[in-house]
This record gives sequence, C-alpha cells and structure tokens, in this order.
Amino acid sequence: MEEMAESSGAKPRDEIWAKLVSSDSRYSDVEIRSDEIVICSEISSTSTDKHNWCKIVRNSDLCSATIENKRSNTILVDGAKLCNEDTIVIKDGSEIVPGPDGEGFVNYRFNIMSSPETCQRQLKICIDVEHAKCSICLNLWHDVVTVAPCLHNFCNGCLSEWLRRSEQRRSAVLCPQCRAVVQFVGKNHFLRAIADDMVKADSSLRRADEDIALLDSYSSIRSNLVLRSGNNRRKRALTSTPPNDQSDDGSDLRCPQCVTEVAGFRCNHSTDHLQCQACGGMMPSRTDLGIPQHCSGCDRPFCGAYWHTLGVARSGSYPICSQDTLKPISEHTISRIPLIAHEKNLHEHIITENCIRQMGRTLQDVISEWIVNLDNRLIDRTRLMLNNAEMITARTIICRDCYEKLVSFLLYWFRISCPRNYYSEAAIARQDCWYGYACRTQHHSEDHARKRNHVCRPTRGNAS
Repeated sequence: MEEMAESSGAKPRDEIWAKLVSSDSRYSDVEIRSDEIVICSEISSTSTDKHNWCKIVRNSDLCSATIENKRSNTILVDGAKLCNEDTIVIKDGSEIVPGPDGEGFVNYRFNIMSSPETCQRQLKICIDVEHAKCSICLNLWHDVVTVAPCLHNFCNGCLSEWLRRSEQRRSAVLCPQCRAVVQFVGKNHFLRAIADDMVKADSSLRRADEDIALLDSYSSIRSNLVLRSGNNRRKRALTSTPPNDQSDDGSDLRCPQCVTEVAGFRCNHSTDHLQCQACGGMMPSRTDLGIPQHCSGCDRPFCGAYWHTLGVARSGSYPICSQDTLKPISEHTISRIPLIAHEKNLHEHIITENCIRQMGRTLQDVISEWIVNLDNRLIDRTRLMLNNAEMITARTIICRDCYEKLVSFLLYWFRISCPRNYYSEAAIARQDCWYGYACRTQHHSEDHARKRNHVCRPTRGNAS
C-alpha cells in the first residue's frame, strides 16, 4: 500500500512503527515508517481508487499519534466525527473510517508495532542485589512483606517465623534489621515483581525448589496485619490489669475478644489483629482454627464468618459484618449480571440476558450449571482472575467481589457455547471484533461496542 510523505522534510525510517489495518481483506495494510506522513489509500469499499485523506504524526510518547483530516468530508475516529483539518489523538486499537459513517467506507484500525522505541519499552533500573536480600535468611526476597513504620523488607516465611517466636516469648515484635517496634505488616506486591524479574535476569539467584517449598510452608502473612504496640506488650506483661477497650497508645484495636473471653479464647497483649475489609472491624489473627478469615480468591480478611461461628452478634461497640461476606461458592446467589461481566460492555449484558430468557432459565440456574462444569474441570481457567485459580471448587470460600469475578468468567463460557438459535437476528449479524474481549475501543466507542461481538477470543493483538 502506497504512502505519500508530507513536504515537511520528515525522513522515512527502515522500521515500521505503525500500521493502518483494513477490515476488508481485499485491501493491504498501510505501513507507516515516517514520523509525519500523509496517508494515500482506498477509502471506498466499492472502489480501488486511492486518495490522500489524512495525515498522521507520531507523538513524543511513542505510544500514540495525532491524526488530521485532509478530506473535505467528515471522517470518523473511534466513533467521533472529525471535520476538515481537525485533529485528534489516536492510540493503538483506534478505529478510523475515512467517511461520515461506517457504511460504504473501508474501516481501518490503527496498530502500533512492538519495538524497543514504542511505549512497550521498559525502564531499566540498577539494583544492588545486596539491597534486595532478606536480612533473616540472607537470600533474595521471596514473597516480600514490608514492616512499618521502618519499612524494611523480608521473606514472608522468614518474618512469619519471627512473629511466631515473638508471640511465644510474649515480647514486642521488633524489626529483625533495625530493632524498631513493628506496628504493621503487609505484603509488598511491587517488590515481589522486582524480585521475580531479578531471578529471571540472573538464574544464580534462584533458590532450590525444596527451599522455596519450605519457606512457603512457614508463610502465614496473607493480608495486612495490625500488631499490638511493643510498649504496651511489655508494660502489660508486668501487670495483672486486664486490657482496656482502648490501647494505651491511643490506637483503637478493639474486638469483642479483647474485652471478654469468647469460646475459650481472649486476646492477650501479643495477639495480632486483622482488619475486616467489609466493615472495618477487628478480629484476632488465628491460624489454629478451621474458621475462615480470608477470602481464598483475593486473600483479603473478612470477619463475618469468624464471629458468626463463635456466636458473636453485631453491636454498637464493635463493627461486625454479615456472615454472607465470606462463604463457599456453592452458597452464594446472584440475580443480576455483574457490572464487570463482558468487560463492562452493557450491550453484551443485554444479549446474555436475552439468551438466558429465551432458554426459560434464570441467571442463578445458569451459573450453578457452569460451577458444576468448573468442578468437573471442563473449562480452561486461564482467564479466571482469582488466586490459585486451578484449585477453585464449589466448596472454595470466597468474598462477594470474587464471586462476581467468577460469575463474569463463567458467563463468558456460557455465551461462547450458547446455541445460535437463542440469539436475536441482530446479535447473530454482528461480526467478531478482531481483538475480542481484549478490545479497548469498546470502552470508549458506543457504536463499536454495539456493532461488534466482543465475547470471543482475540485474533489480533495481545490476547492476554
């Protein structure tokens, strides 16, 4: 396909940095090499004549461009009308029609090619390996956790053992590196990614598989932990005074078991607490019980199941969330399609609802059937965005947010397996979008979201 350079002195490159890809296989792709170019290509779907119809200028961020309409007629860019000499920024995946509507004109998609100079480039940083090592085991971090307020970092398994020993001694939890009192512990996903990249770059940093398995068996920090003040632990250990509702340092770490014994357990001066992600209330972190305190899909803590099992009811003094916030998948119910389903494409929501209605079924009935398929391992779980996706079963205990993610995942499989006779004629007439569920244009172009089917696998671009 021919390109015509503007007389601006822009020099063509050997490297193709972008393409205009036609939706009609009769026309070749327009390869873009220059940073500033006037595009000459077919514009009518009924003619092979070529016309100068737009100018594309590469932006300095290398992951977008500016398009200018060179036609006297309006053109469409991601559904927006662009008049003569008007400009608009386009990004990878933008849809461009060299006419006032999609009918009768060639549809182009703007694709940025992957190269070291594009937005896909990664920032290279230099890290001294010695600064990325756990001061307990002296190896590169594994499953990094950070303590506060000193912000030192350790392996999850190493610090978990450190916490256990501190609890056994009923002493303050001190940072293993600087000996400051630790008040908070949480996972550090950013540093974990950096440590993983370092192992990929230098395989000599990788630990033996048996060492990693042993370290993982020690790990007990799944979510943010609020620790009792070390000063309070020491001071209270010397007295027989029962703990007050309010800790001496002014921090409110109250839970029902801090004040009174429940089911044979009462919080002591070294008991660590979890903060519920639903109601904000506190509960003791207990790994010695079979009562779920964390969602298996996201590792966040929820207190409803814990307090309900112990028979503690909600009161004005202590926030306690509903027991329904955390329960097995098989016990969850749903009556409406989650907003996040089908990548939040409401047109696809309507089609799915109509298919279920045509079958004479309910949403809950459909989801229950597909949970059975999940249990029987009849579904590819690659896109299931839950922790330990391969281990998920109907008995897995998850929160409401994770259940909606699961429902959205199952509705994709329901749709692609649904017989065509349950679809409306308009739905059947839609062509599959090249980028399928990964399409970004569907989020900002109502017309594109409606006219193309996005409940399908990508055939171009990144399918992840």
